[in-house]
Formats: sequence, structure tokens, C-alpha cells
Amino acid sequence: MVEVKLHDIGEGMTEAEINFLFVKPGDTVKEDEALAEVQTDKMTAEIPAPSAGVVKELLVQQGQTVKVGSTLFILETAALPDAKKQQPVAAAPKLSKRILAAPYTRKIAREQGVSIEDVTGSGPGGRITDEDVIRHAKLKAHPHKEEANLTFDSHTSDRPQAIPAKSIPFRGRRKQIAKKMVQSIYTIPHCTHFEEIDVTELIKFREELKTTRQYISATSFFIKALSLALKDFPIFNAVLNEETEMIDIKTDHHIGLAIDAEDGLIVPVIRDVKNKTIRTIHDEVKELTEKALKNELKISEITGGSFTVSNVGPLGGSLGATPIIQHPEVALVSFHKTKKMPVVIGDDEIAIRSIMNISMSFDHRVADGATAVRFTNRLAELIENPKMLVLEMV
Repeated sequence: MVEVKLHDIGEGMTEAEINFLFVKPGDTVKEDEALAEVQTDKMTAEIPAPSAGVVKELLVQQGQTVKVGSTLFILETAALPDAKKQQPVAAAPKLSKRILAAPYTRKIAREQGVSIEDVTGSGPGGRITDEDVIRHAKLKAHPHKEEANLTFDSHTSDRPQAIPAKSIPFRGRRKQIAKKMVQSIYTIPHCTHFEEIDVTELIKFREELKTTRQYISATSFFIKALSLALKDFPIFNAVLNEETEMIDIKTDHHIGLAIDAEDGLIVPVIRDVKNKTIRTIHDEVKELTEKALKNELKISEITGGSFTVSNVGPLGGSLGATPIIQHPEVALVSFHKTKKMPVVIGDDEIAIRSIMNISMSFDHRVADGATAVRFTNRLAELIENPKMLVLEMV
């Protein structure tokens, strides 16, 4: 017998929530096959089978929060017969199949009488979406209709309707995000500073780069500018150690980038930004964003951040916010909507410029408002003069 325990898969991890169980007692599993999906305060991870065997006991339930070191399964490895001696017997238990689907999607499947195992997922990594379930339910109800004719707009009278939910499950990544936000807001006295930055020249510079077939995201410029500003104001690249009563200033700039993923916000980290070019930062942002959307980030890619940035501008409609700091970091900058407006420049001349709003939340125990203003002034100077930003990298 082998006890499968919840081991520490992240920095400072003490517990995790059981998102989904892929197996049940009696199932035969292969070595390294996923037994369960768990959610920590930082990421979603799978618990693999340490060896081939048969699931003898299941000691946890879906939705349960368990401590590190707790036993999740009892695996009977001796129950597997030697393949050379095996005689014809009744069909072996079906190997469990990993199904990628959110809890609410599974709820819709149950309401529609659909076996989630029979649905083909169209989402990232084969993840099953709500529409995949509804499409499967409709095909099941009308097996002679062509799938191409199955539409899902509000005018389709025979569409299988999900029962409107009066509440949704508060668990998984959403619950873990909530815990972190509560910890942060109750621990850190937040102060938020707002600023406007003229990004007209940055937009022009990016267009110039495009003519040479070089595409660099605005986020990559922002991240590099933040690193250069942190070089001048290192107090915002720090951690307050309340036990030792010391402010530990970090020498490396590991910038976390908030990503709006399907299961909730996740923050991959671009490491050692101060020693990287904007092109390298762009490539890493692209790679980490793709991994985040596919839920493929490693624990090493979402831990160890020293400062966080959120770029919500591309979503539109956001003029400002009061972002919550990633505890135990000291600050966070959020980039918001850019819009064209008349601005007075030069000798009282009026020109149409592209103006972006930013919000900077900082730990008022560690820094004062005047320091935050100087920091955002430096950040604005670098972003508003992107060619100078390039020179600063030399």
C-alpha cells in the first residue's frame, strides 16, 4: 500500500483545495497519471500517482481544503497482476481520464444529463467550455441534425437551457485569490496615487518599429520603464519584514504581470528585468501569457516577484482603480485606458495627444506619497520619451 500525500508544491504553501478528483476507488492508474487537481493560493496543480496501481481508498472530497502532508489516496500497487502471467478475465477497470472543465461547466453538464467524459473540449489544452456541453446536449437531443446547424443565440427556441444559477461555487482559484486579497488589504495600509502619462511618442515609436517588422508590445516598454524607475527608487522594490523590523530592499527586479485567465487572475513573473532588453521582455511576456491562458505555468514561473504590474488598458473603459498590492510586495502599478484629448503643450499651444491613466498603490508604512509621486514622475518621463528609454538601457 502507498499513501499519496499532499506535498509542498510552492513557496510557503500550507494548504490546498481539492478542485477535482480524477479517480474513484477501484480505478486502475498508471505511474504519473493525474489523481486530483488542487488549487493553492498561487496556482492550479495536479497530484500524480507515484506508481501504477489500484485506488484502494479515497480520503478526501471535491471542494475540501486539506493541509500539506495530509493523505489523499491509498494506492494498492501489489494489486496489479504480472502481465506475463495474466489470464483472460473480465474487463479491467477503465483508466481514469483527465477532464479539463471548470466546476460550473460540470454543473451545467449534470443539469443537462450529459456525461462530461463524452464531451470534446474546444478550449485551450482541450478544456471543455459551457458551449461545448450545450452543443453536446443538443446533439444528443437531436442526433439527426448537422452540428453546423446548431447555433447558440437567444433566438434558438430548442436550445437546451441551463438552469439559471442563484449562486456559484466559491472555491478553487477564486477562493484562493480572495484569501490573498483579504490578507493584503488587512495587512497593508494602501495608498493609491493617480497620474496621467502622454503615450503619443511611444505609439509613434512602436509604429516606426512595425515598419521594420518588429512588433513590441506596449506592456514590454512599461515593464522596462518600471525597472529603470525602480533603479532610482528601490524602496518600492522591497519587502517589509515586521518580525525583524527591517525593510528588505531587493537587488533584482522580478516583475509580476497580472493575467486575466479563465480560472481567475494569475501573476507570472518576468525575472531579472533590469538586465534584459525590451525585445527579450516582449518574448517572455508572450510566452508566459500563453502558458497562463493554457494553465501550464510552473510554480517557479509564478513565485518570487518583487513588484507587480497590471495592464488593463486594452480591455477599455477603465479610467482608474485602486489595485490591491500582492502581499508581501510594497507596490503595484496599473495601466489604464488611453484616449485622445486636447492638451496644452509648448507655448500655450493645443494639440491632440494620447493620454493614459495609471494607478499606483503602495504600502504607506514603507513609503510616503511624495516618494510615490517622484517615482511616477520618473516612470512618466521614461514612457513619454521612449527613445530616451532605450538610451537608459546602455
